[in-house]
Amino acid sequence: MAVTHEVPLTTPRLKAVAGGKNWAGTHAWPEIRKFIVTKPLGAAGGAIILLMVLTAVFADVLAPYDPHAINQRIQFTAPSMNHWFGTDEFGRDLFTRIVYGARVALFIGLTAAFLGATVGAFLGVVSAYLGGRVDLYLQRLIDVMLAFPLLILALAIVTVLGRSVPNVVMAIAIPIIPRTARIVRSSALSIKENMYVEGARALGSSHPKVILRHIIPNVMAPYLIMLTAQFGNAILVEASLSFLGLGTAEPTPSWGLMLSGSALSYAERAAWVAVFPGLAISLAVFGFNLFGDSLRDALDPKLRHRK
Repeated sequence: MAVTHEVPLTTPRLKAVAGGKNWAGTHAWPEIRKFIVTKPLGAAGGAIILLMVLTAVFADVLAPYDPHAINQRIQFTAPSMNHWFGTDEFGRDLFTRIVYGARVALFIGLTAAFLGATVGAFLGVVSAYLGGRVDLYLQRLIDVMLAFPLLILALAIVTVLGRSVPNVVMAIAIPIIPRTARIVRSSALSIKENMYVEGARALGSSHPKVILRHIIPNVMAPYLIMLTAQFGNAILVEASLSFLGLGTAEPTPSWGLMLSGSALSYAERAAWVAVFPGLAISLAVFGFNLFGDSLRDALDPKLRHRK
């Protein structure tokens, strides 16, 4: 008679499953606290991102004025208790417009980064897994796209598509695709050769099933790193397009749009018109870059073991 041995539930994961508790939720805070302690710059970047998100969500509460209200009697008013960041050439409160501008920056930046990184990751996985001519043709197309700087390619795309928020999102997302695809492909190539992938094929698993169950979950780390890294780039490109007159249009409270027009014409007379929107863009990009670099160090096993 075969003797069976009961396996004790000693590990935290098994205990959580046996007790019906959420293991991920139980161990989320210690991981966050460890990240804060070991990556203080990343934590600072995360705090900047959180502040930006809260500002965008509660813009209606934080903003003291209507972002579109025009009052010519108070145009170019210097920063004061009534207008913390001063007013622009139309008498609009700059603090209010910068607060509402966080919504535009987050929406366009996050949407474009998510679309570009997701499509790029999918193409990278498919290219690595299928190989052959599919990989050859996709990589040559990616090489052509990578030959153009992100801003230049975005300018060309938005010029063809036209000036609107959806078109700006597409113009920023498309140049992100090849950058993410190249990184994810390199990870997928090594994962593809693992024994469990070969075992899944031997058991008769279809290609979509192997990709979804065995390849994609194991390339999530480089995908998340690229996604976070491209947030800052997307916000910066959106501001650049708006500054050049190819992004959002008036009276949308966009940070890049605030820097164009009056900010250049009246820089000496009213420096605050250019200074505060510029600081908002710089702070947002700085926060995303800090957080992205620290996330890369935390998730990349090579960098983790090196330290």
